[in-house]
Amino acid sequence: MAVGMLQHLLFFPIFYLTAQCMVSTGRERHGLVGYGITMYVPNCAYSCRTTIASSPLNCSAVPDTDMADMGDMAMDMTPTSSPECYATDDAFLQTLAYCISTHCGDLEARKIEQWWIQNVAGIQADQPDPKETLQMALAQIISPPIDVLVSGDPLQKTSLVPEEDYMANWNARGLFEDIEFKSEKYGLVVLLSGFIVPIASSLLRFVPFLKQLSTKFNAVFVEPSFMGKPSQPAGRLWTTFFLTYIVVINIVLSSVGYRSLQPNSWYPTKDMEIAAYVSNRLGLLSFANLPLLMLYTGRSNILLWLTNWSHSTFLLLHRWVSCICVLQAALHSAIWLQQYVVLGEHVSESKLLYWVWGIVGTLAMCILILTSLPPLRQKMYKIFLRFELQWGYQNWILVAIAVWSFDRVARLARIARNGIRIAQATVIDDDYIRVDVRGVTGEGHAYLYFPTLTWRRQPLSPTPSSPSTTPTTNPASLPKNEVSATTTNISSTHYSPTRSPPPQQQQHDHAAPTLALTFFVRLRAGTTTLLAHRRTLSVLVESGYNHYPDLSAYPTVLCVVGGVGITATLPHLRRHQGGAKLFWGVRSRAIVDAMEDNLSGVEREIFVGRRMEVRGIIEAEVKASKKGGGSVVVVSCGPVGMGDEVKMVFVRLVPEGEPW
Repeated sequence: MAVGMLQHLLFFPIFYLTAQCMVSTGRERHGLVGYGITMYVPNCAYSCRTTIASSPLNCSAVPDTDMADMGDMAMDMTPTSSPECYATDDAFLQTLAYCISTHCGDLEARKIEQWWIQNVAGIQADQPDPKETLQMALAQIISPPIDVLVSGDPLQKTSLVPEEDYMANWNARGLFEDIEFKSEKYGLVVLLSGFIVPIASSLLRFVPFLKQLSTKFNAVFVEPSFMGKPSQPAGRLWTTFFLTYIVVINIVLSSVGYRSLQPNSWYPTKDMEIAAYVSNRLGLLSFANLPLLMLYTGRSNILLWLTNWSHSTFLLLHRWVSCICVLQAALHSAIWLQQYVVLGEHVSESKLLYWVWGIVGTLAMCILILTSLPPLRQKMYKIFLRFELQWGYQNWILVAIAVWSFDRVARLARIARNGIRIAQATVIDDDYIRVDVRGVTGEGHAYLYFPTLTWRRQPLSPTPSSPSTTPTTNPASLPKNEVSATTTNISSTHYSPTRSPPPQQQQHDHAAPTLALTFFVRLRAGTTTLLAHRRTLSVLVESGYNHYPDLSAYPTVLCVVGGVGITATLPHLRRHQGGAKLFWGVRSRAIVDAMEDNLSGVEREIFVGRRMEVRGIIEAEVKASKKGGGSVVVVSCGPVGMGDEVKMVFVRLVPEGEPW
C-alpha cells in the first residue's frame, strides 16, 4: 500500500505543476475547448492583432534587464510593447481598427466592441482598457491607409495589414482551435465510453430473457477462454472484446480528424503542422485516460456497484489503460522534441518550466509502468501543456485527482469505522494460521493492516464468527464421508463470489457470543510468516468489499472449494434456503477441525491431501439436478487450476442443455 500510494502522491503534483508552468499566459477559463471555452473567437480580430503586434510601436522599449543575468538572451535587444503601450498607441489602435473593419464585416458590432475592450491591450486578467473604442479609433482615420506594414518593421502610422501574413495567422489559429475542439470531443468519447460501456453491458442481465438463455449467453460469450487461462480476466471473451475496444478507440481517435492549411504562421510545412496536431492529440488523450485508470484501480470504484464486473477485471483494464496513457504521453513528448530540434529551438525551449515539468511527468509515468511489471511489483509489494489555465486542459488531471482522492478517502473511512483492534493469531498447523479480530463485522473480503509488523496490506475473506464461542473440535466429529490421502500441492486461490443460507445448528458448550471476524491465512513468504510468531497484535481492518450476490433463485448451490477458499463460500453454505453441497479439498485435517463449528449441518465431502476430480463431481451433481427437474449454481474458490477446470466444465456442459 505504501509504495503504490507514494507513487500516486508523487505523480499528481508533477502533472499539475506541468499544467501551470507554461509559455504563454492568459485569463483563467473554465470548461474545455468547445465546451465552455473558445480560443480565438472571432478569429478575424485575433489574426489582425497578431499580425500587427509583431511590429515595435512608438511606445515600445527594450527590456530593462541586467545584462549579466540575461545569459543566452543577452543579445536579444528587440523592443517589447507593454499592455499600456498597446492600449494608448494611436498607430496601433487605428491600424487594428481598420483591419477589423475590413475583415470582420459580418460580425455584430456589439461582439466586436466587447472583444476590443478585452483583448486590445492583451489577454491578461488585469490590464488597462484601450483609451478609445473601436468606432472612436476608426473615426480618427481621415483617409484609408495605403502603406502596407512589413511584418517586424516599426509601426509609426496607420497602415494596411499584409494579406499573406493575415491569412497565415488566420489559418494557424482557426485550424488549431478546430483540431483542439475535436481532440476534446474525442477525449470525452474515450472517458465516457470507458465508464458507460461496462454499465450498459451489465444492464443486459436485467433484460427479461429466459434464465437458460442468459446462462447460455454467458457460456458462449463471457466465460470461454479467448487467450490465456479462464482464471485470468484477459482470458475471458467479453473482457477481451472490451480491451480490444479500448485499444482500437484510442488508436482511431489518435489518427483521424486532421487537415492542413498553408500558409501557416505556426508551422512552416504541412508535415510539421500535422505532426504537431498529432502530438497535441496524443497528449490530450493521455490526460483523458487518467481518470479511467484511476477509476479502474480503486477499491471504492463506483463501477463495482453499478456493474457485475469483478475487481480483478477492472485491475486488468487499469493496467491496459495505464500502458496506453503512458505510450501516448511518451509519443507526445518525442514528437515535440523532434519538432523543436528541427526548428533549432530546443536549446531555448528546454529551459522553460513547461518543458522541464513535462519531461519530468513523462519520465514519472514511464517509471510507474516499469515498476508495475509483475516481478518488480511483487517484490515491491513485499518490501504537456503550454497554456496555463486558459484552455481547460488541467481539468482532465483534476478529474483524475478527484477519482483517486475519493477512493483513498473511502478506504480511510472504512478503516476509521472499525478503529484500532486487537487480533489474536492461532497457529493451526504448518500451513495455516487463524486470525480472530473482535468488535468488527463484514462480508465479501477485507484488507488487514498490521502496523506493528508492516504496512503491507493483506487481502483476505472473513468468516463472521465469535472467537469465544469456538469449541475444541474432536476429530471423531468429522463427517463419515471425509476422504484421506497423501498430500499434494495447492497454489494460490482464485475468488468467484456467490451467496448462501443459514445452516442447521448443532449443540456445543459456548460462551456468550462476541461480534468478531475470523480469517484463515495460508502461510507464505512475507507478512503471513511474521504472524506465525505473534499471538496478539494491533490490526486495522478495511472491510466490506465485494458483497455476495443473491442466489436464492437456484434450488441447489454447489461449492467446489480448495484450502482457505472455504471462507469465501461459507455465506453461500450457511444462508441458502435450498440445498447446499460442499466439496472441499485441503492439505491437512487441522483446518477442517478449526472450521467444524462453522460447517455444522452442511452436506459435504472433504478430501484431505487429495486433489478432487472436479469434472466428475460437477457432471454428477448437474445430472442429478436435471433428473430432479431443478437447476444448480456452482461456486468455486480455491487454486487457480481448479477455478479454470470449473469454468471449462461449465462452458462444455451448458451448450448441451444441462441445468445451471
